[in-house]
Amino acid sequence: MTSHADLQQRLHDLAPASWTGLYVGGAWREATGGGTFAVTDPSDGTVLREVADATVEDGVAALDAAVGAAADWAATPARERSDVLRRAFDLLTERTEDVAALMTLEMGKSLEESRGEVAYGAEFLRWFSEEAVRLEGRMVPAPAGGSTILTRRKPVGPVYAITPWNFPLAMGTRKVGPALAAGCTVVLKPAEATPLTAMLLVDVLAEAGVPAGVVNLVTTADAKAVSSRIITDPRLRKLTFTGSTPVGTSLQEQAAPGLLRTSMELGGNAPFVVLDDADLDAAVEGAMAAKFRNIGQACTAANRFVVQRGVAEEFTRRLAEAAAARRVGRGGDEGTDLGPLVDADALAKVTELVTDALDRGATVATGGPEASAALRADLPEGGSWYAPTVLADVPAGARLLAEEVFGPVAPMHVVDTEEEALAAANDTEFGLVGFVYSRDVSRLMRFSAGLQTGMVGLNMGVVSQPAAPFGGVKHSGLGREGGHEGVEEYLDTQYLGLAD
Repeated sequence: MTSHADLQQRLHDLAPASWTGLYVGGAWREATGGGTFAVTDPSDGTVLREVADATVEDGVAALDAAVGAAADWAATPARERSDVLRRAFDLLTERTEDVAALMTLEMGKSLEESRGEVAYGAEFLRWFSEEAVRLEGRMVPAPAGGSTILTRRKPVGPVYAITPWNFPLAMGTRKVGPALAAGCTVVLKPAEATPLTAMLLVDVLAEAGVPAGVVNLVTTADAKAVSSRIITDPRLRKLTFTGSTPVGTSLQEQAAPGLLRTSMELGGNAPFVVLDDADLDAAVEGAMAAKFRNIGQACTAANRFVVQRGVAEEFTRRLAEAAAARRVGRGGDEGTDLGPLVDADALAKVTELVTDALDRGATVATGGPEASAALRADLPEGGSWYAPTVLADVPAGARLLAEEVFGPVAPMHVVDTEEEALAAANDTEFGLVGFVYSRDVSRLMRFSAGLQTGMVGLNMGVVSQPAAPFGGVKHSGLGREGGHEGVEEYLDTQYLGLAD
């Protein structure tokens, strides 16, 4: 049996004093001036650890290290880069319980889900270890004759990678993996709420043989100042960010004067469409994964349930029953399905959006404000607890249908026709992922062709996998992560014309 107290003891045993939060040029160091900030446990608000609060000068030092190591790493044979990434995969997998403990403590998700993220996140290292040796160019005769066209791939150069708090490991490996495979050096800045997992990741990378300066870590409570200085440095050549659309837009503006290569994985408002011929057992199973995985705190989470009227009542009832069976508690305690939201601001946002929907005529099928208040009375004080919630008859105009809730709330919006379902699904500025359920393959293909998203789950509630290209359209971002496309984001193409 595992308890939350066991995880806290593991943190005490695991994290050496040398882990300050700044890893620059192959060594841990204190922040300039010695400043720190607290990393807290979202289940009770207690401080887990104080980590270095990097200054602008510390950020520049990290970039200095990445620039200094860039030429040697780019010249390192692809097979050697591949071998380093593969060793990192093996080491990370061996340390699954350590990594999972840190994630659960600092982010709040259940230990079972954290273990799943370790498997998912580590796989990016293995996948890109295989891609590292397949960075192919081409040689073709010029159509007009007289010369040969040659191309080769070269690393773009030093990378600044900014990762979010909701997937502390996988978002790091999804960026660092392809960068290292391509021959780029990296400055990694994790979210202020969840830096401990990133600290363990860079420790594993160093043990796997990543040379000094190739991967650097900067933790800071002043992300705006530190990031602005790094992004505007002319030596930086690539910016990759996962987070909200407003922040991504601001970073894109800062990157524009330097013409930086950018990858932006931004907000989502995923529709989960249940057509009237769907297998409802499969749809409910997929909905539980799409909505309640990671406590609903995922950019790919189903945000709006668009359900045809013929199956709406039955689907809502079944989903409510499944959601009500989920156990909410501290992530490290045995049997916990859903942990707390990441902080009080997240709780306030979820509460506000649910209240708006109820005021507009929606009804509670399970969960909601009263159940959440009861949870907060029973669970540790200081935790941002919210009950898994299903809302029926959410009307058009409710904020829940337009804004990303980022919590365990499933709003049901009923439509009559397939055409109405598609229009409702596309009625958003976002376009990351959509989910569609139907027994008719032709109908699935027709519907997905009209869906304005970068990814589509057809009769499946989770689409993310390292071998597939992850990314969106419209205000959900630019570029792709994962798959063969993922490493392309870190490569330039050089053309050579050779006279015959």
